[in-house]
Amino acid sequence: MDEALLRRFDADEEVKKEGRSAVFRRAIADYLKRRRTAAVTAGYRRAYGGGQALDEGFETWADEGVWPEE
Repeated sequence: MDEALLRRFDADEEVKKEGRSAVFRRAIADYLKRRRTAAVTAGYRRAYGGGQALDEGFETWADEGVWPEE
């Protein structure tokens, strides 16, 4: 980390109050959570993306079932 950025960081009220390590831990945890969320979202897009709705191809299944008389 360059000195100018570190000085700006140290001047922040939250850093002064809680300390560098606490703010770094929280920032790293937030970063990792965002990365995990992005990875999960990308996985869902790969699995369910492609422009085809989940119900396409199943429209005739309603005719296959036995429905109770009302």
